[in-house]
Amino acid sequence: MNRSKIVVVEDEPDIVEVISYNLKREGYNVLSADRGDEGLNLIRNEAPDLVILDLMLPGMDGLSVCRQMKSDPIVRDVPVIIVSAKGEESDIVIGLEIGADDYLTKPFAPRELLARVKAVLRRGGIKEHQTSERIAIQNLVIDTVRHEVRVNDSPVELTATEFKLLHQLASQPGRAFTREQLLNRVVGLGVVVVDRNIDVHIRAVRKKLGEASGLVQTIRGVGYRMIDA
Repeated sequence: MNRSKIVVVEDEPDIVEVISYNLKREGYNVLSADRGDEGLNLIRNEAPDLVILDLMLPGMDGLSVCRQMKSDPIVRDVPVIIVSAKGEESDIVIGLEIGADDYLTKPFAPRELLARVKAVLRRGGIKEHQTSERIAIQNLVIDTVRHEVRVNDSPVELTATEFKLLHQLASQPGRAFTREQLLNRVVGLGVVVVDRNIDVHIRAVRKKLGEASGLVQTIRGVGYRMIDA
């Protein structure tokens, strides 16, 4: 039985009940809080495997909870899934930029939430097929030591920027990255570049990957992610 510990920070009792019921049925250990400040204390005390976090909370809003988590060395690596009725593109982007791993807009089907939970926990665990030197996703292999990319064992020639971009996406498959996040990681903080340049690089990467191009997915209005295979 799966005993991963999940903290749910949500102030709507009906939603807490639905989330908790479905997670417990899958074998997860579920704790909950209905205030942001209490949720943050619970997270710090329990150091869970995952946090499901609403944005509009009494005591402290969800964005503040997430920011404080990510500035705390003890729990900053705990993944966060935001669930919120605020589904505007700007809200999703802000949530991802402050460190959330995924963003689910209310109302949502319990089955979809469970799929997101499993995907995030899987990314947070040890991936036997991935190391810091080698990443393998379906027919794509990235070797950082040799600075080499192969599709079906055939070499793919990428520029340095394209390689870094592909490696960033592949290093956390399934995670959504905004264009700004990708720019900061690939180009560097403080470098003035139009974020839409990422789109140009992505198109080039996809073209060069050929039949593996579908591994790089577009999240409309947000950015990109590598398929979680």
